[in-house]
Amino acid sequence: MIEVKHIFKKYEDTYVLNDVSAQFEQGKCNLIIGRSGSGKTVLLKSIVGLIDLDEGEIWYGNHLFSHMESRARQEIRQEMGMLFQGGALFDSLSVEENVMFPLNMLTGQSFREKLERVNFCLDRVRVSHSNRLYPSELSGGMRKRVAIARAIVLNPKYLFCDEPNSGLDPETGMVIDRLIKELTDEFQMTTIVNTHDMNSVLEIGDKVVYIHDGCKCWEGTREEVLHTDNKDLNNFVFATRLAKQIKG
Repeated sequence: MIEVKHIFKKYEDTYVLNDVSAQFEQGKCNLIIGRSGSGKTVLLKSIVGLIDLDEGEIWYGNHLFSHMESRARQEIRQEMGMLFQGGALFDSLSVEENVMFPLNMLTGQSFREKLERVNFCLDRVRVSHSNRLYPSELSGGMRKRVAIARAIVLNPKYLFCDEPNSGLDPETGMVIDRLIKELTDEFQMTTIVNTHDMNSVLEIGDKVVYIHDGCKCWEGTREEVLHTDNKDLNNFVFATRLAKQIKG
């Protein structure tokens, strides 16, 4: 489990995160939702240690991650997988080289061992036999699958996904959502997904945290989202679904 306790982050005179506390459960898809500029991306980056907090604590199990020195943090970071918005594959590397990159950086495995793990992950995300292709030769959905394979290649305890459906059509987005959910259940990871896509919320949101103007305004399950009396969340849900209908 990951827990954030009373965290604050301020830029100039504005609080981007204002006394946010939440728990993210092991073996679950935990979604952070909110409008653009609400603070959800800053929250995700704070949890993985890319942004230093002004106040508050971030716990990984019994480890106070936010107060660790860099070497101790690095040990926990090796247990993290990250799916970046857009996939963030290296254009000059093949699919195989992209997925193998974390293994080259962080393990002393033989090439044979690394290749076996790469092939397992590519097969698990259903893009086997794509080893020699380059990102420019892949569809958007395939690029996301390869990026997921890279994110899980170290068998992480924690998986972080920043807008995993960005740039994808709705059908492909749902496929990626289900894949993330399958992997979370299979490997019992603590998965945190940053999104504004209500389809994702209703499809895979075991736990949902709603951020509004830097504050945590609501926390619950996907079943509870559509029945809440929280006015800000209701407005967000209505506006998001209306925008989807107009776009469609």
